[in-house]
Amino acid sequence: MQALVGPLLAMPRPAKRILALIVDSSFCILTIWLAYCFRLNEWTVLTGVQWLAVLVSLCLALPIFIVMGMYRAIFRYAGIAAFLAVLKAIAIYGVAFATIFTALSVPGIPRTVGILQPFLLLIAIGLSRLGIRYWLGDTYQRILHKGAMAKVLIYGAGSSGRQLAAALTNSTELNVVGYLDDDPKLKGGIMGGLRIYDPSDLPALVQTLNVRDVLLALPSASRQRRNEILEEIRKSRVNVRTLPDMTALAQGRIAVSDIRELEIEDLLGREAVAPRQELLDKATLGKVVMVTGAGGSIGSELCRQILRSGPTHLILVEQNEFALYAIHGELQKLSEVYERQTVQIVPILCSVRDRDRMEHIIMSWRPQALYHAAAYKHVPLVEQNAVEGIKNNVMGTLITAQAAEKYGVSNFVLISTDKAVRPTNVMGASKRLAEMVLQALASEQRTGDHVRTNFSMVRFGNVLGSSGSVVPLFRQQIRDGGPVTLTHPDITRYFMTISEASQLVIQAGAMADGGDVFLLDMGEPVRIADLARRMIDLSGLTLRSDDNPEGDIELSITGLRPGEKLYEELLIGDNPETTEHPRIMKAREDFLSWPELSKRLRVLDAALDRNDIPAARLMLAELVSGYASTGEVTDLALSTVEANTAA
Repeated sequence: MQALVGPLLAMPRPAKRILALIVDSSFCILTIWLAYCFRLNEWTVLTGVQWLAVLVSLCLALPIFIVMGMYRAIFRYAGIAAFLAVLKAIAIYGVAFATIFTALSVPGIPRTVGILQPFLLLIAIGLSRLGIRYWLGDTYQRILHKGAMAKVLIYGAGSSGRQLAAALTNSTELNVVGYLDDDPKLKGGIMGGLRIYDPSDLPALVQTLNVRDVLLALPSASRQRRNEILEEIRKSRVNVRTLPDMTALAQGRIAVSDIRELEIEDLLGREAVAPRQELLDKATLGKVVMVTGAGGSIGSELCRQILRSGPTHLILVEQNEFALYAIHGELQKLSEVYERQTVQIVPILCSVRDRDRMEHIIMSWRPQALYHAAAYKHVPLVEQNAVEGIKNNVMGTLITAQAAEKYGVSNFVLISTDKAVRPTNVMGASKRLAEMVLQALASEQRTGDHVRTNFSMVRFGNVLGSSGSVVPLFRQQIRDGGPVTLTHPDITRYFMTISEASQLVIQAGAMADGGDVFLLDMGEPVRIADLARRMIDLSGLTLRSDDNPEGDIELSITGLRPGEKLYEELLIGDNPETTEHPRIMKAREDFLSWPELSKRLRVLDAALDRNDIPAARLMLAELVSGYASTGEVTDLALSTVEANTAA
């Protein structure tokens, strides 16, 4: 029945009126026959003079119905007024029909037919109008709404694509008009009433079907294959969205809410290496594990990965109350999902710069592994708040490391950054100095009887989804209509998914011998301008430029921020060593011995305590190879007059 709705609604108005006349004529004939059957109490066939009643019924009813305006009303919108009109018209008809066949009588036609037939005709026409009202009216509204919905194609006609199409059947936002699939066996076929198109036809389909979105239903496709598909789709000016991972598919719980914006991780062009479970187990299984900075981007993901591995206790150290509250609540829910309800999750509010508090925590819980992710890492902010940046990143690391050493933490892993290599900013220099602290402490231990704490550090670049990532910034700027802001047209960065980085950090820590500087293989660097262009294209928009002045989004160059580099490096020297893991390398970096470094750190700490920013920056320049202080005082805690005087 639903298949008839479209053609019926598409008929011209005169044709619809003629169809209504034919239907009502049929009701006249049908009700005359039924009146005879009820009168004779048996099924009969109209013969002879009995057809006179049919002729009279048609000659009376149709002119009355036309005059009373019954065919001017739009049936799908019929209301009380339309039904009153039907009642009046049939009342007039009934009086005339009963007068002829009941009051005056016609030989061969029972008088009761004159009374029965108008009532039967009222019921038939009334029910027909009511049925049309609900059948066509509701369906018409759905068709109108569906026409206004965004038309989408599903890329992938496999099981996940079929699940997605089924989930979107009752969607109020998206209207699936077909599939895209490059399988020659499927092209041109029909599945679930939807046609399967060749992906190469997408540019034409965008015009003919008015397609706005393409939904990727390829959760098992390799990252390289997804990258190839996305490059092909980019030319068609459609918004690309994708499905969740295979876990949701396997459990058969695809929903419209699962469709998400395309992440830049889909464009990295290389496969994530599956973690080696034996290394994860060696680092955390059955152990008391502490994570500092547990509410941050890296710290929170480390907590998720560690919880999955099954420690006995997971100690969360965080100075931001809300961040600690959020990650604690999330981990409690995940413990049920991962079936780790026996893991004791302990949230502790604390700054890593509070020596007494850190020592008390470590002494009380006796962690066997400690992942130090607490750091200020936003380059411009640390550049403008240098004192706090150095205190947190350097002194906080020193205090935490010494507390760990004092109370026998077996493994201490520092989360470092590629900005520590030949740094041009306070953040990078402070992280390199934090590395040097651990290298010196590890070297000092090796001169003793035994290694009390195994210190190591893991250095990597940008992670996708972190608090400072450009991806959410670009996406919001695209939603706002632009411009998309770049600090420099040639700036490049390394990128890695946050989950892969966290897994590699844990595995690297498991391979540490003491004082190791591990480097994560980040793949090829990504040019940020190219990333911005891809995101614009895959949002279904075009780049506004001199060649395309009518484009949707423009790129705006704002200039390098204080301390920002055009490109990042992971290695200070040359020839990194390989490890047993293909994505983890090891570097040998120069550092100062602990006796010498500790003296310098005391001088640095004194400068920080008196807010002597020029002295602190000068000390950083002396300690960290490659870092040169500009001499400019940019700390926003100082007034302009004080800053100029200090400089």
